[in-house]
Amino acid sequence: MELTEKLVQLDALQKKLYAFTCAESSLYLDSVTVAPKNTAEGRGVALSILAGEHQKLLTAPETKALLDELAAEQDKLDPLHKREVELLRRECEKMTRIPAEEYMAYTELTNRASDVWHKAKENNDFASFCPILQELVDYNRKFAVYYDAEKAPYDALLNEYERGVDSKQLDAFFDTLREGIVPLIRAIGEKPQIDDSFLHLEYPADRQKAFADYLMEVMGIDRSHCGLGETEHPFTLEFNNKDVRITTNYDLHNVASSMYSVLHEGGHALYELGIRDDLQYTCLTGGVSMGVHESQSCFYENLIGRSRAFVGVIYPKVQEFFPEQLGHVTAEQFYRAINKVEPSLIRTESDELTYCLHIMVRYEIEKQLIAGTLQAKNVPAAWAKLYQEYLGVEVPNDREGCLQDSHWSGGSFGYFPSYALGNAYGAQMLHNMEQEFDVFGQVARGSLSGVTGWLREHVHQYGQLLEPAAIVKNACGEFDPHYYLDYLTRKYTELYNL
Repeated sequence: MELTEKLVQLDALQKKLYAFTCAESSLYLDSVTVAPKNTAEGRGVALSILAGEHQKLLTAPETKALLDELAAEQDKLDPLHKREVELLRRECEKMTRIPAEEYMAYTELTNRASDVWHKAKENNDFASFCPILQELVDYNRKFAVYYDAEKAPYDALLNEYERGVDSKQLDAFFDTLREGIVPLIRAIGEKPQIDDSFLHLEYPADRQKAFADYLMEVMGIDRSHCGLGETEHPFTLEFNNKDVRITTNYDLHNVASSMYSVLHEGGHALYELGIRDDLQYTCLTGGVSMGVHESQSCFYENLIGRSRAFVGVIYPKVQEFFPEQLGHVTAEQFYRAINKVEPSLIRTESDELTYCLHIMVRYEIEKQLIAGTLQAKNVPAAWAKLYQEYLGVEVPNDREGCLQDSHWSGGSFGYFPSYALGNAYGAQMLHNMEQEFDVFGQVARGSLSGVTGWLREHVHQYGQLLEPAAIVKNACGEFDPHYYLDYLTRKYTELYNL
């Protein structure tokens, strides 16, 4: 077979894999947005079969033969095809190690677990979620060996989200953050607290929805290619660079909750919308890692969205949306309120400074679950202990404790550290960006095009063409978490007059 014909087959293979991913994603999107409550069973059957067929296509003898033949001729391949073959062979080898019946059963399990989690959270009923959580842990411990038997199980899972990272590196990373963040929190605790009571007045959902539309417009998100829905836990789901969906949740007594989830998910959306056209419908599309993805969402949510420049430029419109609640509140008061530091219970609503402590709690619990030193039934107690130790807060119930996040119900063990890495990557990207142009001068004039253009050039366009470490180096230089600590120290020293 001629090389040209093999490349045609490679293209056809990737479009079939894309079709399976679209079908699976569509069912998931439906399940968490508009599907009636008690419909998980039938969807589980469909998802299980789709997952089985997806795996069968990827691991078929003819697929393996095609990829092996192309690998043998890699010196004749252009960089895109060479990278496609590399990633597909990696995935093919991994999926071949997973027994088909286990893979299908696990897909059905995560679908069922999502449904159980939603109900458990709503009813503050950890006992109903506990058995399925333990089942998910057991599957992930087993799958970790399939992923990479040479790595410690938790390290193998981490690499599913941030290739090249292990728990030894993360332990050092989190130690560095803890050493820098905890003294700042203590110093702030001795200062008069900022008044944010006006953020917790009643904010009608219809006005919040109109405000969310406005924020997406400010971000420069093309609404003909990006939808906004409503879910219990906000997320972003991409089909391709012309079709991305984000969701938020409207809290009637916390206007900042939806505001910053829209900016966060909007950052994810801009990443996906900015990936090159020639990578679409191949394995090179989509963000390169969750750490890099979170760097983009946190960039817009925190580095831009919580800046004085951004608040200043959008605040007149904010007051138009909420005249009764904010009519007598100044832009400076609003800026200080949305940056108030206060150890709290809910990760997605936590302040920028204490946020990584929330991640550390989850990281410590995940490590123990996957190591087998902690059972699911003991998670609430471990959670309460770590929240008291790290944040100094009492956990009143499981709804506001270990049931607050959707990640574990989807089987995403090893994902959480990506949030902390993303914050640190983003701060270093901002430092580099500021060497090239007046970032906040542009933001203060109401333009985010310079920010998005820089990120598109250094991060977005590449999709998975490069490894995560190469993308990070491309945008950051050699990664150093002290850029993040320096950013936090400068910001909160000024804010609290430390």
